[in-house]
Amino acid sequence: MAASSRFASQRRVPLEGSEKAPFVVQPTLPVQATAKLQPAKPAQRMGRIRVSVMVQPKAAYTMKRGRPQERLTRAAYASRHGANPESVRLVRAFAKEFGLTVEPTTPPGRCTVHLSGSAAAMQKAFGVSLSTHTSEAGSFRVREGAINLPEELQGHIVAVLGLDNRPQARPHFRVAQPHASNVSYTPPQVGALYGFPAGATASGQTIGILELGGGYRTADLTAYFKTLGLPAPAVTAVSVDGGKNAPSTPSGADGEVMLDIEVCAAVAVGARIVVYFAPNTDQGFIDAVSTAVHDAVNKPSVLSISWGGPEPSWTAQATTALDAACKAAAAVGVTITVACGDNGSTDGLTGNNVDFPASSPHVLACGGTTLNGSGTTIVSEVVWNELAIGEGATGGGVSAVFPLPVWQQSAGVPAAPTPGGGRGVPDVAGDADPSTGYDIRVDGQTIVIGGTSAVAPLWAGLIALANQQNGVAAGFVNPTLYAAGAKKAFRDITQGNNGAFSAGPGWDACTGQGSPVGGAVIQMLGAASGAVGTAKKTAAKAVMKSKVRKK
Repeated sequence: MAASSRFASQRRVPLEGSEKAPFVVQPTLPVQATAKLQPAKPAQRMGRIRVSVMVQPKAAYTMKRGRPQERLTRAAYASRHGANPESVRLVRAFAKEFGLTVEPTTPPGRCTVHLSGSAAAMQKAFGVSLSTHTSEAGSFRVREGAINLPEELQGHIVAVLGLDNRPQARPHFRVAQPHASNVSYTPPQVGALYGFPAGATASGQTIGILELGGGYRTADLTAYFKTLGLPAPAVTAVSVDGGKNAPSTPSGADGEVMLDIEVCAAVAVGARIVVYFAPNTDQGFIDAVSTAVHDAVNKPSVLSISWGGPEPSWTAQATTALDAACKAAAAVGVTITVACGDNGSTDGLTGNNVDFPASSPHVLACGGTTLNGSGTTIVSEVVWNELAIGEGATGGGVSAVFPLPVWQQSAGVPAAPTPGGGRGVPDVAGDADPSTGYDIRVDGQTIVIGGTSAVAPLWAGLIALANQQNGVAAGFVNPTLYAAGAKKAFRDITQGNNGAFSAGPGWDACTGQGSPVGGAVIQMLGAASGAVGTAKKTAAKAVMKSKVRKK
């Protein structure tokens, strides 16, 4: 067989989980519901395409009873669980035969090979038909059906992302509407209500934030933190797949970006902030998470994600690839906090749905409450639900994709909607109602913003404080937060509902375990990691030295 036709002559096999639904305009995604699709453009006018080919690892990383068996350094993870060399070799040969360019190698821990080429070459290589659709929200390259691979690649490729670049996720923030009963807080005030230790800092910690649009202005951050009487954080932007810090207007995604930065940096004073900007596609989302997790330069110990979409809106291959990146985070000691959505138990679709990646069993899913407080005292706190006036509600429910994790088996999660589902969402909660929202500066304006988007960075800031105070990264925190005795670390929310699910004593599908009792959360995470306070360590060393001298 000639080398030039090795793969072309093979039988084609559908890539499992790659089936893509026809392009439809969904109100749950950042595409106008009234948009009219225009005729597709010919493939030759699409320009050059860059895809991410996810390959099998050398060896799968396994969890033991829902917990990482051991924490690995990023280098050790790459050595043991990086891309399978044989899979990479085959993908390179395949790319060469079809005239695709293999781009420079990604960080070794990522099982990703990036290929680029013309639309015509991509269609031929992956057995797909591509077209371009234009709506009021922009132009998108789309495909329908499955990706078809040469038989020899079966079992080597997990996912091929980037052929289709329709919007994948939406930000989970809500700007407050004017109501006489509204109240608002600065992030430090919310932290004080939740018992975050006064005067504590997150010095030496790095918090990663994922963004799929929008941007920040340094002048806004400087002005905002000056009004809080706090030092402005050091913020670094990292470009993923061409995404960049691109601030525009308050009505766009800038509100999400500024909410995320300002909340986590204001409650975790001194933490360095690294923002990973990527395109709003399944490829961009997954590449951004993987980049942050394996970032050996910035080394974030916490990653906050305030974007997502209903589980049914994701292909199985994208779900598998993103969950694998979240699992890698657990392995290397990175905590991922994720907003669970602002459309109640339906997540904006029909029936009950949970948001992904909040439904991944390898992240901390964050739900929302309506918080009323005075000083450092909480007056009342209930489930956030303003669906009756069209102003959102916390997401929550039971995954139809991921099974019930071991650490959640005693939580009383409702029955799974599908045989393979069962993971309960959310795990934890915090203030999310825009009517009791956060004072945020965006593009020169101070506005009040809520949504579960505020809860993910709030918890990311708390984890960063814990990491600094305990002297060790908390890593995958879910088993600890569900362990016996964890109730003292939460304020149990027992009133309200998000549509189909109601709050009650203990875990519920609206607010999870509850909102945080900050100091107790830090203490519990420290005990779980075996951390000992610096003062105790220093005192013990001094005693030992004294005994040695006496001898």
